Amino acid sequence: MSGKALPKPLSDWFAARGWTVRRHQMEMLQAAGAGRHALLTAPTGAGKTLAGFLPTLADLIEQPDFDGLHTLYISPLKALAVDVQRNLLTPIDEMELPIKVETRSGDTPANRKARQRVKPPQILLTTPESLNLLLSQEDSFTLFAKLKHVIIDEVHAFASGKRGDLLSLSLARLQQIAPDMRRAALSATVADPDDFRAWLAPYGDIDTVTHVLGEEGAPADIAIMIPETPDGDKIRVPWAGHAGVYAIPQVMEQIKANRMTLVFTNTRFLAEFIFQKLWEINEDTLPIGVHHGSLSKEARRKVENAMATGKMRALVCTASLDLGVDWGDIDCVIQMGAPKGSSRLLQRIGRANHRLDVSSKALLVPGNRFEYLEAQAALDAVNEGKRDGEPFRPGGLDVLAQHVMTCACAAPFQEDDLLDELQSSLPYSALDKDTFDRVLGFTRDGGYALKAYDKFKRLRRDGKGVWHLVHPRFATQHRLNAGIIVDAAMMNVRFKNGRNLGKVEESFAAILSPGDTFFFAGMSLELVKLDASDVIVRATKKAAMIPSYMGLRLPLTTHLSDRVRGFLTDRAGWARFPDDVREWLEMQDHRSRLPEPGELLVETFPHKGLHYMTAYSFEGWNAHQSLGMLLTRRMETRGLKPIGFVANDYALACWSMEPVTDPVPLFSADILEEEFFDWIEGSYLLKRAFREVAVISGLVDRQHPGKRKTGKQVTFSTDLIFDVLRKYEPDHLLMQAAWADARARMTDVARLGDLLDRAAGSMVHVELDRVSPLSVPVLVMIGREHVAQGATDDALLIEAEGLIEEAMRGD
Repeated sequence: MSGKALPKPLSDWFAARGWTVRRHQMEMLQAAGAGRHALLTAPTGAGKTLAGFLPTLADLIEQPDFDGLHTLYISPLKALAVDVQRNLLTPIDEMELPIKVETRSGDTPANRKARQRVKPPQILLTTPESLNLLLSQEDSFTLFAKLKHVIIDEVHAFASGKRGDLLSLSLARLQQIAPDMRRAALSATVADPDDFRAWLAPYGDIDTVTHVLGEEGAPADIAIMIPETPDGDKIRVPWAGHAGVYAIPQVMEQIKANRMTLVFTNTRFLAEFIFQKLWEINEDTLPIGVHHGSLSKEARRKVENAMATGKMRALVCTASLDLGVDWGDIDCVIQMGAPKGSSRLLQRIGRANHRLDVSSKALLVPGNRFEYLEAQAALDAVNEGKRDGEPFRPGGLDVLAQHVMTCACAAPFQEDDLLDELQSSLPYSALDKDTFDRVLGFTRDGGYALKAYDKFKRLRRDGKGVWHLVHPRFATQHRLNAGIIVDAAMMNVRFKNGRNLGKVEESFAAILSPGDTFFFAGMSLELVKLDASDVIVRATKKAAMIPSYMGLRLPLTTHLSDRVRGFLTDRAGWARFPDDVREWLEMQDHRSRLPEPGELLVETFPHKGLHYMTAYSFEGWNAHQSLGMLLTRRMETRGLKPIGFVANDYALACWSMEPVTDPVPLFSADILEEEFFDWIEGSYLLKRAFREVAVISGLVDRQHPGKRKTGKQVTFSTDLIFDVLRKYEPDHLLMQAAWADARARMTDVARLGDLLDRAAGSMVHVELDRVSPLSVPVLVMIGREHVAQGATDDALLIEAEGLIEEAMRGD
């Protein structure tokens, strides 16, 4: 293929539709013709998917007799692969091309999977996990021998995580099998293209990857919804909350005014909650649905089909549709609560219209005053073309162990050859021989403390240094259990007498230690113990020190956090804010101070006989939750008698019986070595992290032929192994991986470390005689954590109004 011109069937097809081939689509064709890898970054509606497939279609038009697998399309979502298949078949059918396109995922019938390996289609659409399973087959070398092209869609969504580690390793293996294979990645939202070029390139050589920049589309039409009365009069931006419930009547008016509206929320709970609130005032009984990851596949498909056929007026959804099915009839996207990142906002806005020449319409509904600033920050970032994203980090050792077993299942290997192959993958480019030997040792027999057990003896090395599977049954077990996504386990909250209070995600239970008090089901509860699947509690009259179970939260990106901090001291810019937001900042400036960029402001003040400390660290709810746990432990040891803490994305507030006169020692960096280590060791957190890495690495099986282990059985198995390793081999490879996960992923410890390092030289302590305006949004949450289910909001409203009046008095 020359790569300079479209074959006639393709050019005729474009002409018949009245379309012109876009510049970036031709550049993708030319890059492929030159044998180069390519990263395409282009806005939604720019025809990215077609651009990715043009080299494939052109190749197969010129080689109509091509027999074998020509192109792999990798999607982070099974639903996206199905949608792409539908859209790709249209041009193929209209051009009457003899090209077969099929999907392969966990939902594909077994007989079709078997046939695909013997007689594959020219184009196969799949996921990272299914690809890695294909590479574990003995016939993978034959299956992929003729592979010409790999297309990775929505690459930003998973490249920097463990699924990206697995895919990067799979690409390295594919490149060994088919050395001339070209890689292409597609995305609408990439913060630093060079990072992704390095991830995409063999051996991280970005010079081999052409960055194709898509044509700019019409700028998005984004507005922030300001609360209004039914008569259209402006009302105040709320002090607290993060759901934007006050705007439900306005949201319903938007639904009525548009053909089709997507209403995004940040959690599954909020999706259900907002849906119910909209339904309560849906007097016209408009067809409105809800879509999130906890719903059954059948329920999701039903609303997706209704949207695709224009039978739905609105869909309330979560990140389950961030990358999802593209529906051209959507003409408005509403974000309830702050978007938490400019790239995420852009991705969600991109679900509307799908035309470059028409502005996508979006409305942001901030839940409180800090969220108003965050919404404005996200809007500014989108308008300036600024993106944010997850940072890249070294690849997970548990993922590496799984992939080594994948390679062993496919064929015997020489370790030097495999090490070189692995190092061609960017996440493992710094993999040294010693670490690789430890991974091989673990894959061989489980390591020093476990090699006495036959069930872990999976590999052997012969006299020529070649590694082999000990028995074919280990390949069968590996294929049944391989994968990166570990289902979030739920745990029962119950009393010792067996009475069940409900379920919480294990990630919440993991942060608890015996004696901790938390709020759940309208009661203050004290943790007695955790067992395999139960959180055993007793009712207590002690105040709940830990905020109530809130489910998973999207993290606030550092990029948006920095922008919000910048707003606080940009006094000239306050003029564009609503009056009440501007007055709030002005009163804070008058009564206390506003934190300068890079500065940690800590305020202390009395309130109703207790002593409060509020730190404005802007590091996100997840990091603040961890810091709150650590600070209250340190306060306890120093005799300050802490009672509890509460956090939002912007601030953390602790309250105690004794005043904090000097906060500097509380925030010293050694808290991550002393209290953090003790907390991790004493909580369930490390065991939970170990369970995930044990499953991913293949140490513990999730299922056997014909049956699947329950979450309780898996937890029991991993807990036993964890106890053995902690006692006899604490430096085991998986213990190392579990600590890395517990520190980096589950507690945002990297952001905590940055915060504490900054605190040493930038803390400003302001002692006040009463509540400050800036502290009200976080303090208002305290009451919400302790009101029993079914109680009225009157007490909360009175308390909030009292706080606001106290904070905003000018004297």
